[in-house]
Order: sequence, then C-alpha cells, then structure tokens
Amino acid sequence: MPLLGVIGGSGLYDIPDLEITNTEKVSTPYGDPSDAYRIGKLAGREAAFLPRHGAGHHLQPHKINYRANLWGFRELGVGKIVSVCATGGINPDMGPGTIAVPDQIIDMTSGRMSTFYDGDEVVHVDFTRPFCPDMRNFVAEAAAGAGLASAMSGVYICVNGPRLETAAEIRTFAAWGADMVGMTLMPEACLARELEMCFTCIAVVTNAAAGIAAKKLTAKEVLETMKATEGKVRLLLAQLFSLELQTSSCTCNQALKEARL
Repeated sequence: MPLLGVIGGSGLYDIPDLEITNTEKVSTPYGDPSDAYRIGKLAGREAAFLPRHGAGHHLQPHKINYRANLWGFRELGVGKIVSVCATGGINPDMGPGTIAVPDQIIDMTSGRMSTFYDGDEVVHVDFTRPFCPDMRNFVAEAAAGAGLASAMSGVYICVNGPRLETAAEIRTFAAWGADMVGMTLMPEACLARELEMCFTCIAVVTNAAAGIAAKKLTAKEVLETMKATEGKVRLLLAQLFSLELQTSSCTCNQALKEARL
C-alpha cells in the first residue's frame, strides 16, 4: 500500500513522473474526495496522488471536502503527505517562482469543516508546530540534493476565497508576519494532525500579493507561473521520494495522546 501521498494544488493536476498503476475511488464517512487517487511509483517508491481541486479544477477552495481527502489517503495506507500549494507572495524576498516550505500557519478561513471530532467527543490536538519537522527536514535535504534554491521557513496565511485579497488585507497580513497567502492549506494541515499523519507543504509563489505589485491580479498568472515552475516541483518531489523517509523521530503519530478531554 502507498506510504506517501501528494496533494496537487492549482496548476498541478498530475505528476508526469508518476508511473500510474491504478486509480482508486474511495468512499469515506465524510463524502467523496476531490477525485480518484492516482496510485503508482515515483522514484521507485509507491505513492498516491490527488488533485485537490479535482480534474479540470472545478472545486473552489471553500468547497473542497478536506475531510474526505485526508480520510481517503489514510484508507489507502498513506502516513506521510506532501501538500503542494500555489500562493501569493507577501514577503518581498519571495517573488514569483519562489519555492517555499512554510513552518507556520495563520488561519483566516471560516465555515469549513475543520475537525473529525465535531460530535460528543472533545479533542484538542497540539498545533504549535503545524508541520511535521522531519518531513520539512526531508524537503530541505531534497532541495539541496536537487540543487534547488528554496525558502525553508515562512508563515502561510490561509484565507477563505474564492476572491483574491485587498491591498489593505495584505498590508495587515504583512504586519502580522505572514510571508505568503493562499486558500487551501487549512483545514488540510490540522486534519492531517488529527489523523496522526506526517504533513508538510511545498508552496510555490505564483504572483505578488495584492498591492505588492502595481498591477491587476489574474488567475492566468497563477497558472502560468505554476507551469513555469512545474519542472522544479517535479525534480524536488522525485528527489524527496528517493530519500529514506521511513526514518523519522517525529511525534505526529502520537498527536491524539492526551488530546482527549
């Protein structure tokens, strides 16, 4: 069964290097995932890939069934997930084309089903460090091995969408310390934590956020930058999958320990 999962964001609807051997439609207690999971091998390692927005990008960020997506990965036996996200750059040092691996999140979403524990059981998982530290180190090692420059820290602020942000909002987010803005990393990251899965993000900065550059923001620019950066992302993923990722000392698989009231 697959050990590693990849969630593809805007502009990443498949991984050409993934040798697909099967597709799996998974039924979950939370409804249907975004699409069928593509099962195959990448760099000789079994993997499962899911396009977050579905084939053809028909799911808006606030309508994605994040719970079904994460639950489906677990049903397939995935224990570690790499989430690829398109983001707008707030930090002036993170221009279009930058590959970043955030280490913190600010959640500004609303109305999304953000927990598997919305019944009578009360669970509070520790989210001090929202990403698996070992997986982030593996990504850093993979980037170095592939000769790719990347920002190995940063604060991702997640907004609801689907509209893009105002210039005033971006100024506020910058004052809060946010480096990049996107619409999909939450509740994805906290749901993975509740399932005791290792989770990390590879963020591609596709454009300067509102007000940073004196021009109109367009979805076309996002897709064009993702396409131009696709080779780097593919190289990074292939290098990552070639590492001995089973060796891990993180506590992600103990996230529920002492979390229940």
